[in-house]
Formats: sequence, structure tokens, C-alpha cells
Amino acid sequence: MGEELADVLIVGAGPTGLVLACDLARRGTAVRIVDRSPAPPRTSRAKGPNGRSLEILDDLGVAGEVLAAGSAPLPMLKYRGRLPVEETDPWADSAPSPDVPYDRGRLIAQWRLEEILRDRLAGYGVRVELGREVVGLAQAADGGLVDVTFAEGRGERSRYVVGCDGAHSSVRKLLGIGFAGATAEDQVMVCGDVDLAEDTLDRTRWHQWFDEDGAVMLCPIPGTRTGWWFQAGPERDGRGRPLAPTADGFRRLLARHTALPGRALTRAELLSTYRVNVRMADRFRAGRVFLAGDAAHVHAVAGGLGMNTGIQDAFNLGWKLGLVLAGHAGAELLDTYEEERLPVAARTLDLTSERLRATLEAIRRPGGGLDAAITPDTTGLGVGYRWSSLSPGRTDTSQRPGDGSANVRQPTHDSADTSRPGGRAQGGARPAPQPGDRAPDAPCLDAATGARTRLHRVFAGPRTTVLGFGPGSTAVLREVAAAYGGTGVRTCRVYASHESGAASGPGAAVVDDGGHAAAAYGTGPSGDTGTGTVLVVRPDHHLGLSAPADDARSVHAYLRRLHGPERFSVIGGRRP
Repeated sequence: MGEELADVLIVGAGPTGLVLACDLARRGTAVRIVDRSPAPPRTSRAKGPNGRSLEILDDLGVAGEVLAAGSAPLPMLKYRGRLPVEETDPWADSAPSPDVPYDRGRLIAQWRLEEILRDRLAGYGVRVELGREVVGLAQAADGGLVDVTFAEGRGERSRYVVGCDGAHSSVRKLLGIGFAGATAEDQVMVCGDVDLAEDTLDRTRWHQWFDEDGAVMLCPIPGTRTGWWFQAGPERDGRGRPLAPTADGFRRLLARHTALPGRALTRAELLSTYRVNVRMADRFRAGRVFLAGDAAHVHAVAGGLGMNTGIQDAFNLGWKLGLVLAGHAGAELLDTYEEERLPVAARTLDLTSERLRATLEAIRRPGGGLDAAITPDTTGLGVGYRWSSLSPGRTDTSQRPGDGSANVRQPTHDSADTSRPGGRAQGGARPAPQPGDRAPDAPCLDAATGARTRLHRVFAGPRTTVLGFGPGSTAVLREVAAAYGGTGVRTCRVYASHESGAASGPGAAVVDDGGHAAAAYGTGPSGDTGTGTVLVVRPDHHLGLSAPADDARSVHAYLRRLHGPERFSVIGGRRP
């Protein structure tokens, strides 16, 4: 074995691996990321991050670049018999709200998103090691290290390995982990990136031709002048078998279904055949080796959740590895990765299969299209972990997503109109988020500077946040700051606009000038007299604990699980 030792070796440099690498690198973790490709892949795959993934990219500091490089989701123009029959904007009734600033996703080429993430990673001094294929994994008998063998014969060691190497994952195969499921050989699509002659089609629309004998879909690729994502039902031979995609085949499909001349398609590359593949790994962990993204689960493309589920896997695992490697948390924290993400993956397989069925049914009628795949669930904003052992006080542990009763909470809190993503009905109480739920955002003011900020900006970075609402929370925040300062815990007091002394307490402080934070968290007006409320927000922006401010012991007990013992006693002269 070579002498190089990494804390974490990530295998696979797609969006999942890159998000995990960025999250670990900013924590100071010794992370390396390798990919078998000799050059950065320029693939035609995912069309962009959904709302929840945009929040994660915002936390990593790259959302601005992603927004600038991409475009908003486009209205869909549907055709039948080569004629336009209906236009639909799935996001017409959706708008940003105080608790959900990213109410919709963003269209961006996957290769461009990967460029942005690689640049961010390089800023931490970490670069993707290309042309490196993992061919062997062996975990030491004492469980302390993983020996990794590469195709060139070189051996290296790492404390942990994460396989983010796609559906055909070498890491998963080397571990002998099953990948049960099915491939629908009859549900086939050909894909590629194409150029169309300028002014051939309106680039402000996603064009979709659905006929009884086939389909063509063309969506403009942001950041290009003439580039389009091309998807279609394949050509077939005399026995009905799908033919491999070719540029000429794409031209014939274009002419057959769209009435556009085949010569309008001037270039076609990154051609591939897609078959609906629904599979999930038996487990997401084997000792010190983990699986994430497509290496752990694959499913129908309906709803666009493939890349997004992988990004969210990475964000769940990154902070847990970081705290364990820093010596703050015990290794048992890593058990919660599979505990939380495997049920979400199981639910995602069900959801995308259901959305595919709905879409196939919709396109049978004129005017049906891909909008049938989009629901509030596909934003990712409602996914939570109420069943998790990291969600104390949970009462619905049996209702895991994979058990047919999804723990999906409407992110806007209001009674939701589920016919539209982000839609909401008028009225309805705002239930407080429960442990495991996504922590809502809220606009507020920085108490020290008066500048506008948001709670998610307060949460950003690789730290746990302890929020205090009400005057009674100040004492707990002082204890936490004294006991956990310098261990990755920050405190933030949320003041109502009428409270005084907003900049005098420990840690950060914000002013809830519009009352949005108190409404989002169900605490009542922030400056109410009484006990107050203390909330612990995990580094992945999920609520860990909600407790009355006079229950300091619960707050400290939760923090000890994530960050280890306090630096010194803070309750009653001894450790609580």
C-alpha cells in the first residue's frame, strides 16, 4: 500500500460526489475524489437542481453561479399531429414565499453544474483525480482503514470511502451489495444534445410532440445559442427492437413528428439510450464504505429526482462524516445515514414510478405532457426524517416513506393545493415543524448591522445552529456558547421587532421584523414573555430538537450526541 492516507476517498465525480467533496473540504477534512473518466464528462443527463437542491447549493456558496448559468423552468408547448394543441406552465401558480425562497428548480446542463462545483472544490485546494479506476476494496481487520486498489496497480488507504460512481457502481459490486429491482426493456428513450439552426424553434418553450406512434421532446439548453436537449421514442427495426441512436436517426425522428426538416438538426452528440431502471441497494453502508446517489438507487426519470436525490444523500452524509472525523461524535452517528436516506430512496422509487405512470397516461390524450410528472413532492422541499433516531420525541416512527405513508410535509405550512408545485390554499393554520422536518427559511435583519439576511444564511456553513425565541431562551444560548464554542455550534437569538437589546446577547442575533420566523417555527411572537423556545438545527438544515427554553438538559443532551461532551460544566456545577 502507498503512504497516502485520506480521511474520505470519494469515488465518482458527478454532482453527488462533488457536493460531498465540497461539504467535507470546507470542514478541513482530508478529502480526495477520483473518477475513472480520463477527462471531465460532458454528459446529457439531468436538467438541473430542484428547490431543495438549490438550498443545498446556496449553503455551499454556489447558488448564485447556478442561477446565473441556468434558466427558470419553461412553459411546455404540447403538439399533436405536428400542430400545437396546448401550452402549460406547471409553475404558473407558484411563487417564492418567506419560508421557501426557491419555489422551483433551475434548468442547467449537468456538465455546467459540475464545472461550477469543481471550481468551488478547487478553491479548497482539492481537485478531481481523473483516470483513476477503483478495482479493489479491503477493510482492515481492526475496522480502522480501507485499503483501496486502483487499476494502475497502486494501493492507497482511507479512513472512509464513499461510492458515488453511478448505477454501474464498482464500489457497490466490490462490496457485494445487492441491487434489487427491474429494468423495463419496453420503456426506452433515446437522448442527446443537439444543435438546431437558429430561429428553428422558440427557445422560451419546452416543445413536446406526442403521437400514437412516438414522441420527440426538445428543451433549450441554457447558456447556449442553438443547443437543445433531445429526447424521443427510438426508431425500431422490422422486429420492433429499438435502434441505437444516431444523428441521422434523430433527423428522421424530427421530420416524422415535428414537421421540421431533418436538416434543421445540425449536430448531435452525447447520444445514449435510456431504459426505465428501478433498483435500490440492499444497504447503503458496509463498515467504513458508503453508497450515495445512483450507486445506491436508480429510478424513472419522471419528476427529475435522480441527481437531486443524490445531492441530498451527499448533504446528509457529509456533516455526519465531518463530526465523526473531528472526534466530536461517535461512529454510531454514521448509522443514521442509512436510517434516514434509505427510506427516502424507497419512497422516491415509488414516487417516480407513479409519476411515470401518470405521464404515460396523460400523453395518450392531446395536450398531455411532461407536466404530469411534476407535483409538490418533486421539489424535495417536503422531505423529512421524523422517524429518525436523531428526531427526539418522534411519534410517527412507523410512517417511513418506504412503508407507504410518506413523511412529506408541505414546505409552505399552509393547507396546500397539491395540484400545483408550490401551490397553496387560502387560510389554514401553520403547524410548527417537527424534529426531522426541513428547517424553514425566513427573511430578517442582522441585529448588529441592520442588513437584510435570512435564517438559511445564518444556518449556512458546516455548523449546528441553536436558535432561541423569546427572552427566556437567552440563558440557554449563553450556556451553549460557553460549552460548545469552537466545536462547530453557533447560537442565534431571534428577536421580535419590539424587543430591546437585540445586539447584546451571545452569538449571532437577528430581528424578526416581519414576524416570518416566529410564524414559520410556530413559536408565537418572538418577543412574547414566558419560557421561550430553543431549536437545534442540524447542519443539513433539518430540525433536530424543539424544546422549551427551561429544558436546558434536553438541549445539552442533543448537542452531546452530535458534538461530544461540553468543554466544561454548565448546569448545576456538573455535567448535565
